[in-house]
Amino acid sequence: MIDLEVTEERLRKKDITLTAAPVLTGLGEKYQADQRKWQGIPSIEISPGGRLWAAFYTGGADEGKDNFVLLKKSDDYGKTWSDPIAAVDPPDEVRAFDQCLWFDPDGRLWLFWAQSLGGFDGRAGVFGAFCQDHEDKAEQWSAPVRIGDGVMLNKPTVCSDGEWLFPVALWKRFPSAFNPDQPRALSNVYSSSDHGKTFQYKGGIAIPGRYYDESVLVEKKNGLLWMLVRCEDGVGQAFSKDGGKTWENPGKSDIPGPNSRFQVMRLRSGNLLMVNHQPENGLYRPNPDEEFFYIRSQLTAYLSCDDGKTWSKQLLLDERDGVSYPDVAQDDNGDIYIIYDYNRYKDMEILMAVIRETEDNGLEAKQLKVVVDKPH
Repeated sequence: MIDLEVTEERLRKKDITLTAAPVLTGLGEKYQADQRKWQGIPSIEISPGGRLWAAFYTGGADEGKDNFVLLKKSDDYGKTWSDPIAAVDPPDEVRAFDQCLWFDPDGRLWLFWAQSLGGFDGRAGVFGAFCQDHEDKAEQWSAPVRIGDGVMLNKPTVCSDGEWLFPVALWKRFPSAFNPDQPRALSNVYSSSDHGKTFQYKGGIAIPGRYYDESVLVEKKNGLLWMLVRCEDGVGQAFSKDGGKTWENPGKSDIPGPNSRFQVMRLRSGNLLMVNHQPENGLYRPNPDEEFFYIRSQLTAYLSCDDGKTWSKQLLLDERDGVSYPDVAQDDNGDIYIIYDYNRYKDMEILMAVIRETEDNGLEAKQLKVVVDKPH
């Protein structure tokens, strides 16, 4: 990630990040595949009619001021994909990144993203826009709204009482002179009780060892809210009894991890799905090029039938070094779509796996290593 040097001119203009970039359609040459030098960090959704949506970000030579978000679709369950149909590309030195696709309970397709001055300006901010008629008018998007400071990579959670919860994190590990002394530099929760018309801050927690957070919220069957967070040495956790206002028992969970994004979501069956990196002989291999990081390989799916206490035998999705950042969606027929990236700067592949639950509480693969996007 490339941060900007702090100058007087940039300090004067730093609040341009508070203005939402629009969702662009009718895209020109800049957004086509042959212009890209890298790409990754994907998100996926599927509509009730079976249309798949995929988003990722790219732009420039690395994660920095030139980044923008792209959106694609498939009408044949991933056999073929459109060229990019929409983009979020802020002006000046503001980047768009860490996008998230989500269908809300009202059937609207949301595209969320973060904006920051350069790589990370100490504040960032999460924005969202929705497409009401996503089947026939995919070029029409609402005016974006700002939810709050921070970054949100993973999907919101709809609680049993109907409240929408948003896992928005403000990174503590990477302070910036653009926006110093942020009191809410925590793994935070924002909420909406009026179907996305307004958003409120609920609460947050500092989980020891958190890195880029990339937090996930799960409402357990007993009503307890479970937050899971990316940490240097695995996956951290905390629990809330009041819907995210206050948090208890922050610490390390029993879930391993190589300091990378993972995914946990509630399936239609009521079981929990986790996508994570399987350790090799109980260990992750250190990354010789990056301190605090490990080799990302053995991308694997797991199923829990006891609300996250234990996990099933693994289903290996992709064994190769360089696979990372899974996101998940499930269709009405029970098929589970998992999107991820492979070698962002070399192979530049966005890939998908399609799996299902089995009758014996396991998982089986239908398709593996399906190409969603590959520039060359």
